[in-house]
Amino acid sequence: MTEVAERHIQACEGFSNVVAKVGGRWERPSPCPEWDARGIVEHMIGFHDVLLLRPLNAKPQRPKGDPVERWAVTFTTLSTVLRRIADDPAPVEGGTKAPDLGRLLPALTTEALVHTWDLARAVGVDPTLDVGLCEIVYEAARSNEKQLRDLGMFGPPVPVPNDSDAGTKLVAFLGRDPSWTAP
Repeated sequence: MTEVAERHIQACEGFSNVVAKVGGRWERPSPCPEWDARGIVEHMIGFHDVLLLRPLNAKPQRPKGDPVERWAVTFTTLSTVLRRIADDPAPVEGGTKAPDLGRLLPALTTEALVHTWDLARAVGVDPTLDVGLCEIVYEAARSNEKQLRDLGMFGPPVPVPNDSDAGTKLVAFLGRDPSWTAP
């Protein structure tokens, strides 16, 4: 579990780096047509809350209105909980049904990587996706393509050259146009 947890923390650190660069561009459109930059951050907060933090009885106290601080509090809580579970996987007292972290964390890591790219594109900064992490997630996504497509969360793959880097292959496989820029 430690390796899976550390990968997810690493992906979320990358997301944190992009969140810190948003500045005042929260209303910029993103490659996710239903969300602007703020919507991507709130989606990441919500996904982590509902699927991971609440079931593990972790209740971060986030400020209202400031997406940078809201994500920072979420990330700090998430990192603390995941590292604690990696060190001591005993059930968390008072939590709801414990999630299957072996299955959940890889899916959330995929979300974190693709939404790092989405947010970076929305606000015009370099996403700097970790190549090694993208390679692992891309191979896992390819081997689980039917399940991913059946969820309806990602669009059809966008063709890219075979020699594209792992981050480009990953976002294209998950339905993002690697050449997308905010209007």
